[in-house]
Amino acid sequence: MTILVTRPSPAGEALVSALRSRGQDALSAPLIRISPGHELPLLIAKTEALSPGDALFLLSKNAVYHANEQLIQQNYLWSDKLCYYGIGQSTANCFEQLTGLPAAFMPGGETSEHLLTLPDLQDMTGRRALLLRGNGGREHLAQTLRERGAVVDYCECYRREPENYDGGECALLWQQQQVQTLVVTSGEMLHLLRQLIPAAHLGWLLQCRIIVVSDRLAAIAQSLGWQNIDVAAGADNEALLQALQ
Repeated sequence: MTILVTRPSPAGEALVSALRSRGQDALSAPLIRISPGHELPLLIAKTEALSPGDALFLLSKNAVYHANEQLIQQNYLWSDKLCYYGIGQSTANCFEQLTGLPAAFMPGGETSEHLLTLPDLQDMTGRRALLLRGNGGREHLAQTLRERGAVVDYCECYRREPENYDGGECALLWQQQQVQTLVVTSGEMLHLLRQLIPAAHLGWLLQCRIIVVSDRLAAIAQSLGWQNIDVAAGADNEALLQALQ
């Protein structure tokens, strides 16, 4: 049995390497590539528009990495007067490791819905919120913060763009390599994978076991036709490795 990892590099390649090191067959096929976001030059100005006690939301590790690189290039330090929030423990930990500043998160969940249950986010009246994110994405977090009284702004810190594959060739190759388990870590990639594979090979694709990183993604996978779905305890590679044991 071979595991197909679809998450972008370098995390996808690192997961494949870890799987192979413990004797499991694994392939990396990133469905999207990550590049710096168009709004990174505006990050400092958007950050300086915040006042002490305002909220800065870190929507992914990619957002943290690219934002931090931008500030390093401009010799600018993250403010210790703001309240930082990460979508999930892995994103919060990434921010703390890079900056030395703490980021709050809601244990046991990697979604906006989980984060929004934090007590200090229930009433956002009088607070500004800056969301560091990729292009597009869900609006649930911003919409809920506005409903709770916040003034919300965004900064596109990275871009997600689909990789180009020949779906027919991929389907044949992956079946020859006995791919029976798929690792997919976003709703966008679930849809891309489903659209990539031609109808003649959908039976194989949908019979594969699929590992996702939240109940929301499990519901999307089920709506697209998968039945054998497992939810990892988190979105980081360690949680995925545990799910793939």
